Amino acid sequence: MNVGERVRIKESVIFYHHPLHRNEAFDAKGLEGVVVTILTDYKGRPISPNFPVQVEFEVEGAKRPMRAHLKQDELELL
Repeated sequence: MNVGERVRIKESVIFYHHPLHRNEAFDAKGLEGVVVTILTDYKGRPISPNFPVQVEFEVEGAKRPMRAHLKQDELELL
């Protein structure tokens, strides 16, 4: 998985920060987005984050795209 690739959430993942469903449980299974960052280091030091893949999702009707941190096994390449 690389930065710029399109991905889809393949498992049931609950978000509470979806722009159109604030503070409500939103199942994001099937949502498609673009990989923005894969976290491997912080200020030059290696790290091992629990959710290393940052994905940006375009949400129709929202002012700006939504970003979320996910695991690689929760995503599939398109």
